[in-house]
Order: sequence, then structure tokens, then C-alpha cells
Amino acid sequence: MITLRPHQQRIVNRMNQTPKGQVIVPTGGGKTMCMITDAQRQFSEGYNTIVVVAPRILLAQQLSSEFLNIIDNANVLHVHSGETEHYSTTKPQSICDWFFNNQLYGKNGLIFTTYHSLNRIQQSGIPVNTIYFDEAHNSVQQHFHTPTRFFATTNNRRCFFFTATPHHSNNDERGMNNEEVYGKVLEQVPAPELVDAGVILPPKVVVNQCEMIRDRKITCEDDADNILSSIDSNSVDKILICARRTSQIVRLFADSKLGTELYGRGYNWMYITAKTGAVINGIKVSRVKFFETLNQWGKDNTRFVVLHHSILSEGINVNGLEAVLFLRSMNYTTISQTIGRVIRKGNVNKQFGIVSIPVYDKVGISTSKKVNAVVNTIFQQGQPAISTK
Repeated sequence: MITLRPHQQRIVNRMNQTPKGQVIVPTGGGKTMCMITDAQRQFSEGYNTIVVVAPRILLAQQLSSEFLNIIDNANVLHVHSGETEHYSTTKPQSICDWFFNNQLYGKNGLIFTTYHSLNRIQQSGIPVNTIYFDEAHNSVQQHFHTPTRFFATTNNRRCFFFTATPHHSNNDERGMNNEEVYGKVLEQVPAPELVDAGVILPPKVVVNQCEMIRDRKITCEDDADNILSSIDSNSVDKILICARRTSQIVRLFADSKLGTELYGRGYNWMYITAKTGAVINGIKVSRVKFFETLNQWGKDNTRFVVLHHSILSEGINVNGLEAVLFLRSMNYTTISQTIGRVIRKGNVNKQFGIVSIPVYDKVGISTSKKVNAVVNTIFQQGQPAISTK
């Protein structure tokens, strides 16, 4: 039996009343449980095929795990190129065969895919009853919008777009303000409501004013010194660091004292990028091992620092993160999504999520201004961070 919070119940009620629309919920607001509750109802009413779309394979796998912790009356298919314990294919004919096998035996179907592979389901031609677009701001990208539009505008299927950060457009149809594709906003949950209800934590922005570097090139030792200064000043145990680029991460551990200094302070360290793969304390590991370790360290008393460029910014749930440290500038969407990594209620003693910006060059100055603007919009004004092109 799923127990929903008031804002989740409002969302599920609106989804029951309206076949298409947008659900705007701050990160950590429990949107996945709304999808699961709706899927349970759909499956209980008769044979259905439901598709869940995610921006990354990792998130598709995470969503699959969360759905299947509760739903046990559906055959599962993954449509992406990643590894999974479930049946997986990206071949349209194989997707079609899977569907007709379900139909033959009267089974519900539950498909997990990515925006990159959604067109394979379109090409298969199978009927889809309901589709949930997670992190739906990704659907406006040029390569992803064609299958998104197809599923949203044909065959009168139920279609819901979930995001904390809507993307609008003033120039073309690839914006979530295009109601023909995305429908109206069914429910917009303000962040202050969730903070007041104890669902998420407020962020605390900490600008660490370091010695400005103007007349020379910034070295990896400069970066390491300012990272360590920010860590020391915030007194936190579990830290996410957003690096400017993959090469910066590699150089920090190869050419600076960062790794040694972290060890001396009692921290483990780990990083993951598309180019380097996953590394824990200097040892290359599988992605599965990386995320198992990350989640375990988030739950126990291990002190750790995890670095990335973009992989961990969106959607991935990591227990226990206390602070995020920005070394690079981002757009409003990515800033909002990144702040969302540290405002989840993990540690019962955690009262806020620390958002730290070391300022020692122009990048730090612009990043601190953007971060403060995003926090003001979301947590003071109670509005989503809408990006517009």
C-alpha cells in the first residue's frame, strides 16, 4: 500500500482526470512514486503497456528498480544499450514480438527506455497506453523531439511530462510551452511547500571568497587548494564536486596534492566521467561497483568526495550527500538539478543542503550569481527555474 503525501495525491488525482500534461515538481519531491501509483491503477484496470522514458541509461535502470519494488504484475522490457538483468533489446521487431507475446498471454507490459532509444519503440509500431517522460526538459532536444511529439500527439494515449526545470522556446515548437505536444501544467508544486512539509531541505549558499587569480593561468594546485579550503570551511562529510571538465578531474589527482590531502583529512575519493569511466581511491572499477559503493557510503559513516562533470547532475539519487561544490558555470536547469542532489532528506541531523562556490576567478563570480538567482527563484519565490531559448 503506497502512502502519498498531499502534493503527490494532488498530482495523481490530476493524472486520473486528464490524459496529458506537465507535472512540475522540485527535485526530491517524489515524482517517481506518482508514476508508480498511476501505473498500479492502470494495470489493475486491465491489460496495458506503459513506457517510462529517462535521459540516461543509469536513470532508466534506477527507475526500473524503484517501479519493480512495488509493481509485480507486469512483464518488463528495457529498450537501451545498457546492461540489465531484464530482457533488453533495441530492435523494433524484437520489441514487437515481446508485445505480442504479452498480448497472447494477457500480460501487462512495462518498458524502460531512454530519450535516445525512444524512436525504436516508435519504429516497432506497438500500441502504448501510457507514457511517462522523466526529466522531460530533455525531450526538447532536436534528436529527441520527433519521437516525443509522435507519442504525445497520436492515438490519444495518456502522456505525462515530469520535470523540476521546464524548458520553453520563443522560436519553435521544441519547448514545453507548446501545449499541443506537452499539454497544460497539471500541477506545479512550489519548493517552499515541500520544505515546510519536511519533504526536502532548504539549500544554504556559501560563497568561499578565495584569493583572486588574475595575472596568470590557474593551475591544478590552485584548484586543489580552493577545493580543500571550501571543504574545510564547511565541515561536511559527503561532498559532490562539479568539475569544469574531465581533464581537470584527472589532473587534480595526477598532478596535485588533492588525493593525499583528502586522505589526510579522512576522506575517500571517487570520480566518474564518460571518458575515464569510474575510479574509487585511484582504482578503476565498473559502473555497477561505483554506484553500489557510492550509495553504501551515502548511507553509512564513510567520509567521501565524489567528482564528476555532468553524469551525476540529473536524476540519479545518492543518499546522504551534504554539500555540492561548484567549480564550473552551468545553465539554470543544470544548477537547479545539481542543487537537488543535496536537498534530499538523508541524514536525520542534516538541516539544509550546502551549496558552496569557491570564488577565485571570473567563473566563480558568474557561478555564484547564477546559483543565488536559481535559489531565490525556486526557494524564495516558489517558482521553477524555467530556461528559455
